[in-house]
Amino acid sequence: MAPLMIFIAFLSGLIFGLGLIISGMANPAKVLGFLDLAGDWDPSLIMVMAGAIVLGLAAFSWAKARKQTLLGGALNLPTTNKIDRRLIFGALLFGIGWGIAGFCPGPALVASGMGLPKALLFAGAMLAGMGIFELLDRRHGG
Repeated sequence: MAPLMIFIAFLSGLIFGLGLIISGMANPAKVLGFLDLAGDWDPSLIMVMAGAIVLGLAAFSWAKARKQTLLGGALNLPTTNKIDRRLIFGALLFGIGWGIAGFCPGPALVASGMGLPKALLFAGAMLAGMGIFELLDRRHGG
């Protein structure tokens, strides 16, 4: 991998991680407060999510018109929009895990880097789950 690509990947990850910390997304108490609609609801993450959705829509719209990345690499966008049982089951598992732990993958890795024990446990369980999925998917020819 070229040094420029490594630097851009590092810079992107750094900006993303700092954004998660500043927004409160790496704080499971803040996330669980946002998800607690029936209790003491904390709506402050709505703007973070709205900003992410707007930015994501703009970025994907722009990317669809391109054939390669800005650095000349292959641009691999999803080729299907099929909603199947695997997608629904995966989304349900993701949501349940997020609601129980207050972490999703990105913030869990950021909080792990900050040394939070709960995040380290979550990240370990997440990686184990990904490994188990890969083994089962290969075994069943997915």
